[in-house]
Amino acid sequence: MPTRALPQFRHILKRNFHASSRAHGLSALALPRAEQISANWQGTSATGGATKNFIGGEFVESKSTEWIDVHDPSTQTVLTRVPQTTEAEFNDAVDAAAQAYKTWSRTSVVTRQRFALELQHLLRQNADAIANSIVLEQGKTLADAHGDLLRGLQVVETATAITSTLLGDKIEVSKDMDTEVRKVPLGVCASIAPFNFPAMIPLWTIPMAAVTGNTLILKPSERDPGAAMMIAELCQRAGLPPGVLNVVHGGVPTVNAICDHPAIRAISFVGGDRAGKHIYDRGTSNGKRVQANLGAKNHAIIMPDANKNLAINSIVGAAFGAAGQRCMALSVAIVVGDANAWVPELIERAQALKVNGGFEPGADLGPLISPAAKERVTGLIASAEEDGGSILLDGRKLPAPEQYPHGNFVGPTIIQGPVSMRCYQQEIFGPVLVVLQAETLDDALEIINDNRYGNGAAIFTQSGATARRFETEVNVGQIGINVPIPVPLPMFSWSGNKGSVLGDIGFYGKGGINFYTQNKTTTSLWKAEDAVGNRASVNMPTHH
Repeated sequence: MPTRALPQFRHILKRNFHASSRAHGLSALALPRAEQISANWQGTSATGGATKNFIGGEFVESKSTEWIDVHDPSTQTVLTRVPQTTEAEFNDAVDAAAQAYKTWSRTSVVTRQRFALELQHLLRQNADAIANSIVLEQGKTLADAHGDLLRGLQVVETATAITSTLLGDKIEVSKDMDTEVRKVPLGVCASIAPFNFPAMIPLWTIPMAAVTGNTLILKPSERDPGAAMMIAELCQRAGLPPGVLNVVHGGVPTVNAICDHPAIRAISFVGGDRAGKHIYDRGTSNGKRVQANLGAKNHAIIMPDANKNLAINSIVGAAFGAAGQRCMALSVAIVVGDANAWVPELIERAQALKVNGGFEPGADLGPLISPAAKERVTGLIASAEEDGGSILLDGRKLPAPEQYPHGNFVGPTIIQGPVSMRCYQQEIFGPVLVVLQAETLDDALEIINDNRYGNGAAIFTQSGATARRFETEVNVGQIGINVPIPVPLPMFSWSGNKGSVLGDIGFYGKGGINFYTQNKTTTSLWKAEDAVGNRASVNMPTHH
C-alpha cells in the first residue's frame, strides 16, 4: 500500500495547535456528529480537543510539547490534536503490555474467544459513531466508512473461531512416545496503521493478537486516530484486561521506538513503500518479525467478450471509490482489442459520479485526505501530457462543492497513454484511472507481470478458458475474475506479492494466526510398563 504512510516521515509537528490553519467550520451535517463524538467517547475529540493515549487501561492526556493537528478534509476545520508521544509514555505503554502478557498469555482460549464475541457485538452497536468519525477525519462517504468498519468486523468475527483454528497437532511417534505441536503467543506485538482505513486495519491486528494470547501496542495514523480510539474503548468494554491493548500516537519517533524496543517481538504495518521498507529493515535488524503491506498498482483486463455493463460499472466503482485511496483500487484498465471502443462509456459513467462532502446524500466520493495529497495527485495528472499521454477526463477542473470551497477535492480522472508515464509507474492514490491498450491477452498479461507491484489484478471476460489462462499466468497475489477488488475474506489471508509486500506471513486468517504465534514442540516418553501398580515382567524384551 502506498504513499499514504509517507507523511508519517514528512509532517511537521506543530507546537501551536490553534495557529496551524484557518478553521472554516464544520457543515451543518457534520457538526452534531462531531459534538456527539466529543461528548460520548473518552479518548478522542472532534471539536478541537486533544486525542489521548491509552496506556494500561487508562485514557491519559499526553504531557508532550509537540502536537499534530487533525483536519476535516472537506473544510480544513481542526477536529483534534494528536500528541507526539513522549519516550516515557511510550515506555509506560510497553511496560503495561509486558506486564499484561504474563497473565493474558495464560488465560484460557475460551476466555479470549469470549472477548472477541463481545467485541463484535459492541462494534455493531456503535457502528454509526465509528463511521461518523471516519467521515470527519478521513473524508470518506458515510456508506464507505461503514464498509471500512465492516471489513474489520469480519476479522473480529473470524477470530471468534480461535478455539478451533488454534488447535495443535499430536501423534504417537514411537511406542509410548508422543510429539505434540502447540501454537503459543509471541509476547508484546505492535501494529502501525495507515490513514486510509482507520478502522479496518486496527481490526486486522487487535483481535488476531488478542485471541492468540499476545498483547499489542497500536499506533494509528496521526491523520485520523479517532476510530482507533473508539475501538480501544470498546475493547475495554468487551472485557479486555488493562495493558493487553495500548494506543500511542506520533510520527517518526514513535515508529522508530516500536522498531527498536527490545520487548516488542513483532510489527504489523500497512502503508507506503518508503515507510514500509524503513520499518521492515529496522525492525528485522532488531530481531523482530515484520509483516509489511506496501504500494500497489492494480490492473483490470477488459476482454472484448466481457459483459460490458458489468465491466464498466465495476471498474468505475473500484477506481474512484474512496477517492482512489485504497491499496486495492483498480487504477489501471487494460482494454484488449475491440474493447477500446468502450472507453467513451467509461468516461461518461465516471463523469456522472458525485463528488461532495462525505455526509452529503448521494455523494459517491469525498475529498482526499490533505492539501498535500491533492497537490501530489494533481501533479501526477499534469505529468501525463508531459509523458506522452492524453487526459480524457480531468478531475482537476471539477469545481469544489459550493458548501465546501476549502475541501481537498479532485474529481474522477481518466488518462490514456504509454506505460512509460510517471502516472502509470507510480502509485497515485487518488481518483485517477490509467487506460492502456493491448492487442491480445498475451500483451495484457505482459504489462501486468512487468509491473513491480503484485497486490491484485482482475479480468472481465465470459470465456472460462480465457479466465483460466489469466489465473494461471498472471503474477499477482489476489486475482479477480469478473470481480474488481478481489480481497479475500478473513477466513483466508491477504496474499499480495512482489513489490507490494515485505515479510512472508499474511494478514488475518491462517496467516494472521501464524504471524502472532510460534510453534512449541514437545516430545514425551511415558513407558507403559513403568505405570504404578503394574506387575514386573521377567521376559526378554523383543521390541522397542
